This record gives sequence, C-alpha cells and structure tokens, in this order.
Amino acid sequence: MTINLISDTVTKPTPEMLQAMFEAEVGDDVFQEDPTINALQEKVAQLLGKEAALFCPSGTMTNQIAIKVHTNPLDEVICDKTSHIYMYETGGYAFNSGVAIKLLDGINGKISVDLLTNAVNGDFDWLPKSQLVVLENTTNKGGGNYYTLDEIKEIRGFCLEKGLKTHLDGARLFNALVETNDSPLEIARHFDSVSLCISKGLGAPVGSVLAGKADFIKQARRFRKAMGGGMRQAGYLAAACIYALDNNVDRLKIDNDRAKKLGKILAELPYIETVKPVKTNIVIFDLKKPLLAADFVEMLAQHGVLAVPFGVRSVRFVTHLDLTEEMIDQTIEVLKNI
Repeated sequence: MTINLISDTVTKPTPEMLQAMFEAEVGDDVFQEDPTINALQEKVAQLLGKEAALFCPSGTMTNQIAIKVHTNPLDEVICDKTSHIYMYETGGYAFNSGVAIKLLDGINGKISVDLLTNAVNGDFDWLPKSQLVVLENTTNKGGGNYYTLDEIKEIRGFCLEKGLKTHLDGARLFNALVETNDSPLEIARHFDSVSLCISKGLGAPVGSVLAGKADFIKQARRFRKAMGGGMRQAGYLAAACIYALDNNVDRLKIDNDRAKKLGKILAELPYIETVKPVKTNIVIFDLKKPLLAADFVEMLAQHGVLAVPFGVRSVRFVTHLDLTEEMIDQTIEVLKNI
C-alpha cells in the first residue's frame, strides 16, 4: 500500500466525478459557448458574490492574471515572504506584469495591518507604486494557517484607506472555511478578486476559477488568451469542478482532522524538532540534527509513505480525499518505528 502525502494535488477523480465528466455538455469556450464552463463560472461568481468569473487551467494562471489586471508596470505587489505568488510561480509577477514585489515577514504566512503600515511606498519617482496586496488562504508554507474574518476585515479597511487593491489566493480557501464556519460570500466581499483552486483538496483533476467585477473578468479573459489559457471543449474539466464544489467541500474537515492527528503524533517523536501549528490539511515539521529532509523522505518511501522535503530539515505532509483512516494509522506506525 502506497500512502501519498506529497500534496492534495495528487487526487484522482472518483467514479462519480468521472461520470459527471462523461455526461458533460460541451462547446467552444474561446467563443464562450461551452455551457458547462459557463455554468461553473456562474456558480463560482454567485458563491463568492462577484459579478463574473473565469475558468483557468491553474491557480498560478488565475493569480498571475489577477496581478496583471490590477497593476501596471512599475507598480508593486505586497505579500508575505512565503507567498505562493513569490515562491512558486517562477517570478511571473515580474515576467508577466513588470511589477516589483515587497515581502513582509508574517507569522506562518499571515501578514497584518501592523506590517502593512510600514510597507506602503511614498509617492516618489524612485519608488514603485504600491498597488496590490495579496493574501494567501490557507498558507502553504505557513503550514495551512488561515486568516480569521476579523483579520481580513482589518486588512481590507487599511487597503481601502490607502487606495490599494486586494486579491485573495484562495487555493485552499474551503479548508479554512470548514474550520471557521464563515461563508465564502462573507470572505470574498473583502477582496477585489478571488482565485479559487478546485484541483487541490476538492479533488478535481484540473482547474481554478478567478472571480471579480465584470470589467475585471473581461480584461482577465484577454490576458488568459495571451497566456495561452484559452480552452475549447474544456467543459469536461469544468464538470469535475462543479461536482467537487457540490460534493467535496464539507468532507474537507476529515482531511483537516487527519492532519491534526498526524501533527500531534509527530510532536511526540524524539527525532522531531518542531511542528508548525496544524490548522487545516498541511503538516510541516522540522527534523532534529543531523537528520536531513531528503534522507528522511527516502526512508519514508522505503516504507510506502511518500512525502516532500520542504527545506533542508523540513518535511511536508498534506492530507486529501484519496487517503483512508487506515492509511493515516499506517503512516503513524511507520513514523513511530522509523
């Protein structure tokens, strides 16, 4: 039995999801004539309280499009130093949009108004114009940490006061919402745009959706085309996303609880230095010296547990819907006996 804890992106469609895909009605989405994609976009727009939405192949594309629409060359994007847009999108903010980036030293991936107060540039020729604040919820490098609604409201108020746009990288937003019991509508109203990934914990094979005002999405569609993201009969993929949103949101609590179970065990093991607080479905832990993450991951693989190094001595586990309770228990046994 192989237990894959590398990421929640490794999930495969269930038979029910595959059936929904097979039954999808499709058209040409470049001409906006794919009814299933149109239905997904309308569904997400309503879910987030936005005027329109756009289906894209990846969360990287939705984030990069949002940055492109919200900014002009020589502007600056503000985010946490561990943000996905900075660490894992190949410097796309510079390549696609010609903008600078300011990194804030947040706590487990979360920034605050206190940090933002000193981050906004003055109106000088020699400084980029502070234009966009990006929050990531949940935080990948922060161990699945999430913002509370009050924290989001406070940041939004500051940004409105300073004339800054806000974008939410909501790659794992629903993992946070099943913990906080906030509605996606209430969270999204505090952002000018929201990126929602459906190919992570929700289990779709491909796809993220970007939501915002109608004119924002109209421009986003143009940039999607320029980035090579115009798709044809992609309604088969959109059908999987609709199925995921209808059936796989509430069960994310199972993934979160299993991650917390792993985190609790890890914290008790003699070879573990620290475990980041486990808030959702991501577990990040540091090994004591002289253990190295690459060697530790190799040892796990020899026992059928797959994971990923997240630093020289850091390792990440991610729980997801393809795991069973038996697999979690087996992982714990491996960790105890390694």
